[in-house]
Amino acid sequence: MKKNYIILALICLITGLNSCKKDFEEVNTNPVLALSSDPVYLFSNAQLNTALPAYYYQPEIVQQITTPSTGVLEGGNHNVYFDANSNIVFNYLFKGPTGGQSGGPVVLLIAAIEQTKNNPLRTNLYNMERILKAYEFMLLVDTYGDVPYSEAGKGYLEGINLPKYDNQQDIYDDILKELDEATKALDATKPIEAADLFYKGNIAQWKKLGNSLLLRAAMRFTKVDAAKAQKYVAIAVAGGLMQSNDDNAFIQFNSTFNNPTGSWFQATERGNIYLGAPFVNYLKATSDPRLNVISVKYANPASPLATVGAENTNPADQQGMPFGYNESTMASAPGFPGRSGAGYLYSQVNRRTLGKIDIPEFFVTYSQTTLLLAEAVQRGWATGTVSTLYAAGVKAHMDQLAKYDATATISPAAQNAYFVASPFDPTKALEQINTQYWVSSFLNGNEAWANFRRSGFPVLTPNPYPNADPAVKGGFIRRLQYPLREQSVNSANYTAAITHNGPDNMATRIFWDK
Repeated sequence: MKKNYIILALICLITGLNSCKKDFEEVNTNPVLALSSDPVYLFSNAQLNTALPAYYYQPEIVQQITTPSTGVLEGGNHNVYFDANSNIVFNYLFKGPTGGQSGGPVVLLIAAIEQTKNNPLRTNLYNMERILKAYEFMLLVDTYGDVPYSEAGKGYLEGINLPKYDNQQDIYDDILKELDEATKALDATKPIEAADLFYKGNIAQWKKLGNSLLLRAAMRFTKVDAAKAQKYVAIAVAGGLMQSNDDNAFIQFNSTFNNPTGSWFQATERGNIYLGAPFVNYLKATSDPRLNVISVKYANPASPLATVGAENTNPADQQGMPFGYNESTMASAPGFPGRSGAGYLYSQVNRRTLGKIDIPEFFVTYSQTTLLLAEAVQRGWATGTVSTLYAAGVKAHMDQLAKYDATATISPAAQNAYFVASPFDPTKALEQINTQYWVSSFLNGNEAWANFRRSGFPVLTPNPYPNADPAVKGGFIRRLQYPLREQSVNSANYTAAITHNGPDNMATRIFWDK
């Protein structure tokens, strides 16, 4: 009897298994989960997450923004190394804002490229992905030097979780090739990608972005390979550069999706963030109308806007915070204006204009592109009139400010008055062009810092902070250090990188910064 029960039980079990097997795929498929994703959404997510909270080093190194605070806010303000702030570009671009499984822009783009590279119906998306990937790796190389490139982002695709670091100059050579090829391959007769956050897939504008980014990459070589710089400048110019602010590549944030930098100005650290004295002093000395919309002195600088008190935007009253001090020594700075509560009475970024939470994030602009073209013409690498291009580049940035807020609009009359007060001087062409590039790149700290290292302008006095890192004390930070995590997790490749790159400190120069 017992044996019969066992046989019956086995029959029922086998029958049940066969029944389950018949519908296994259906019942084990989540009816609301997408089995595959459209690569354009990987691409647009990469665009959005390229807006980095890169404000602890880059704008402070070029002395546009600073804080006196030690501790978690330290970095370029005191020329010291602090891993949590130094690793941001590396971690955000590779791992994403949360370090989650979805990955950062690099991982998203490499996955999207894999999905589109052999699809003739997505050829435009494929080439847009290549252009944006080139932008991401310019940021990475400009910040750290050698970085993972040929094996980057292939953990999911090929199981490469500890990627090797590639030679930084080899990466840049490939960036030039990729920008050249991808831009030329864009085709307006092929399907358009409307989910693109920059231009809604407009191919003419993508071509101008690709060529303008190629111009930027080419100009990085001015000190190390003038022939290569000239070659790719010619290719970029022939292909067609940005022609107006309508061609600017940017992400427009809103009240739901906040700009990381704008949020920083408005959040709890607002009483610790100030405009740098060199930046304010330059705008004051040149009677620049941009100071009026960028800068403000608040009666209660640490308070939210609702209780900030009087807001003084008079250019004559603006006073940037000097470098070389911390919260314990700031009161000893010459001309110290005093404190109000938890804040200092120095000038800050105006939180009603360029300091809003929904400000746009600009990546490549007509102003920057035109100023680079002016330099290329000055060097004899392109044709045109330097003074005309210079003026167009400066005016473009003045007009661009209205995109932050309508109250930041600078009138044509104010613009013209500026050029009368501060005319272009052909004998100082490179200095004026690149100093204006510094102003034009305000809130785009990565690019302001890169061009400062490349060009040597503006002329700034090294940060005199007495407790600066010995490697850069008395000078400027030339690169950021690799994340500490790379030293322990990817140690063999990290060691190989610094063997080629040079010491992993902030004084080691990027290959184009010689």
